[in-house]
Amino acid sequence: MKIETGRGRIPLITLLGIWSISALNALPGLAVSPILGDLSKIFPHSTELDIQMLTSLPSLMIIPFVLLSGKLTERIDNIRLLQVGLVIFVLSGVLYLLSNQMWQLIAISALLGIGSGLIIPLSTGLIGRFFVGRFRTMQFGLSSAITNLTLVVATIITGYLAEIEWHLPFIVYLLPIVSIALSFQLRKALSQEPEPSTVVDNSNNGLRRNVSVGNNGIGTHHLMQVMLFYGLVTYLVVIVSLNLPFLIEERGMRSSLSGTYISLFFLAIMAPGFVLNKFIDIMGRSTQLWSLLMIVLGLGLIMVTSNEWLVGIGCVVSGAGYGIIQPIMYDRTTHIALPERSTLALACVMAMNYVAILVCPFVIKLFKIILHDNSELFAFQLNTFLAAVTFLVAFIYRKAALFDN
Repeated sequence: MKIETGRGRIPLITLLGIWSISALNALPGLAVSPILGDLSKIFPHSTELDIQMLTSLPSLMIIPFVLLSGKLTERIDNIRLLQVGLVIFVLSGVLYLLSNQMWQLIAISALLGIGSGLIIPLSTGLIGRFFVGRFRTMQFGLSSAITNLTLVVATIITGYLAEIEWHLPFIVYLLPIVSIALSFQLRKALSQEPEPSTVVDNSNNGLRRNVSVGNNGIGTHHLMQVMLFYGLVTYLVVIVSLNLPFLIEERGMRSSLSGTYISLFFLAIMAPGFVLNKFIDIMGRSTQLWSLLMIVLGLGLIMVTSNEWLVGIGCVVSGAGYGIIQPIMYDRTTHIALPERSTLALACVMAMNYVAILVCPFVIKLFKIILHDNSELFAFQLNTFLAAVTFLVAFIYRKAALFDN
């Protein structure tokens, strides 16, 4: 079976190889989540700092290695770089299964972040290499959907495995073995593709006329805009997964709702990816504006009501808004860089996802101190306000390249 790319066809197995890499993006740190509550019992001498490092270290290590990987793609064989990252990823999974001390888990978490950071830019970079036009937009949507679907499924599986034995959730870190096997097919497909300089991608021309690429092959000014916008939007919605459980507890709602709401949130992020082009056709040039409005309404609904159904709707609406914006930002990034530099540009944008996740708790804490508000509701009040301001700015500058779809 052959898959249309917009400039030819590739075997289905090649696309499965790309999708398998996208599935791995959601895994770093996932296996630790279901055992967090038991770590103090498993390791009685562990400190709160130890547990915080165990959860945050993968994201912290991912950021520099995502950027390093993006730069290395211009200098070394991309598939070799991918295979090195996948081997490190698998090695960390094996070491997790063998570890029995907290310091070992922390060190392995750093190793996991390195391996993951090396492969993350390639999940989108390979899409940019193979696909053009609406086919590329569709694949970015599917890649985002697969990442979030894997997150939901793996969360359920690791939660079940953690009840059996605390080591077992780390089995999910052995999934890159599948990607290693498929990487040889990716190498074969890349060797048969046209050189980037011989491919005319007319889908980019409309935007590139308004983008000064410069001598470095990247429209730096536009790239900074995409990075800041993507990082801000990620920061706005990430409180649903980070803070909603605490808000539910503060409101006296059923604690079992936390898992349901967060699953709905990630499923809502996933869903638009499967029909992204349909959303763009319906929303037209104002796609980013409508998506931002969905985030404002979703967060606002969570903020103002304790009704279980309405909070769930808020999670779905805000998640769907983000699920539309995320792949569009990836696609937009490939339009503001020459083909040979697009993976580096994508690496810069994708790094903002992890930056936003890391800084979100500190920003919320800082504003709590400044405004003397220690309630769990404050995070949603702050981010709803910031989302509304972002929507207003986007509406005023709706004809700018960043917001005009």
